[in-house]
Amino acid sequence: MVLITLLLMNKPDQEESCVTLEEFSKVRLRMGKIIHAENIPGMKKVVKVKVDIGSDQRDIAVGVAPHYKAEELVGRVVVVCANLCPRKIGNVISNGMLLAADGPEGKPIFLTTREDCTIGAIIR
Repeated sequence: MVLITLLLMNKPDQEESCVTLEEFSKVRLRMGKIIHAENIPGMKKVVKVKVDIGSDQRDIAVGVAPHYKAEELVGRVVVVCANLCPRKIGNVISNGMLLAADGPEGKPIFLTTREDCTIGAIIR
């Protein structure tokens, strides 16, 4: 009975809770490397990072300041959503998003790979 209940709880119950393969294929995920990070004056939760995604380098505002110092981010290889519409956050135009899982106590755990991967590699 418990297993059936859990399966039913995890089953999408509405059409809009699912995305089609065609919709998902519009998301461009790339491997990136954080090459610079700095605190943003007046912002307590957001750090500005510059990420190399192979084809270009872009600024991305990341809400991780309560959990990471800017210098701890430099050199990390991360998964980047490269085609998110630009958004102004504070005085930064953020051109992408770093993907992270929710860790203990809300700490973001950045998605990466176990093996070396080319910066800019397409994630499929």
